[in-house]
Amino acid sequence: MNSRDVRRLDGRGAVVTGSSRGIGGAVAHALAAEGAGVVVNGRDPDAAEKVADEIVLGGGRAIAVAGSAAAHGVAEALVDAAECAFGQVDVLINCAGVAEPAGSSILTVTDEQWRELVDAHLTATFRTCRAAAPLMAERGRGAIVNTSSFAFLGDYGGTGYPAGKGAVNSLTLAIAAELAESGVRANVVCPGAKTRLSVGAEYEQHIEELHRRGMLDDATRYGSLHPAPADYVAQLYAFLASDLAAGITGGIFAGSGCFVGRFDRPAPTVLAYRDHETEPPWSLDELAKLVGSAHGER
Repeated sequence: MNSRDVRRLDGRGAVVTGSSRGIGGAVAHALAAEGAGVVVNGRDPDAAEKVADEIVLGGGRAIAVAGSAAAHGVAEALVDAAECAFGQVDVLINCAGVAEPAGSSILTVTDEQWRELVDAHLTATFRTCRAAAPLMAERGRGAIVNTSSFAFLGDYGGTGYPAGKGAVNSLTLAIAAELAESGVRANVVCPGAKTRLSVGAEYEQHIEELHRRGMLDDATRYGSLHPAPADYVAQLYAFLASDLAAGITGGIFAGSGCFVGRFDRPAPTVLAYRDHETEPPWSLDELAKLVGSAHGER
């Protein structure tokens, strides 16, 4: 049998938050093409129904459940829907999110904007993982794929967006470690794709301004202004959800167009050491020499 004829997710039930459009929509289609039954989710009921209808008309299995996964009860409703419609939840993919307000920075962000950004990215991810993880662990299998962003590095500015995405990375690493003995995997994708959030004059001006300020290099500027369709990165999500990735957990991956990458796990570099049992604390001048010189070499 040709490998293209093998559907890697036959019989699986999947929940994909933020799948009523954009990257999430492409992921929902990719999972359905591999045989999964998909719970399509988004805040707009009509948009979620449209994607689910497209999947069904294409011969796949899908239902729509609207609502923000950050809201109380929605995460549980998504998991229950997968259990009822498809027998169980084997795959959880979190793609929901909102953009940083135009021009937002630590100089201007409000408490309300901060809470909305952190809720949309971190709280929504936490609640869906909390709802699905016990069922996956009890069955001894499952795949969780959360969505972060290149923005977690801070290169794109903002506040709640990069903070929320960085926290998603840490949460996923903790989930992967905690659930490893239960046979449940958890990974992260930092996607780049052409969506409604990455087109338009305002977006282009933002990227050009970041480049002018030296926050984005030439290659990143070009990639940000010429993103590939979401279908390309959707395949990375589908791979991580499948048994082809059975030995992969606790990874932070990047995908954009035909580029696939991985962020190495952060680890401290020892700059100097002295025995606190016999030596005094470092002086400020000593730290300036040790830390300052090391920082300047990067």
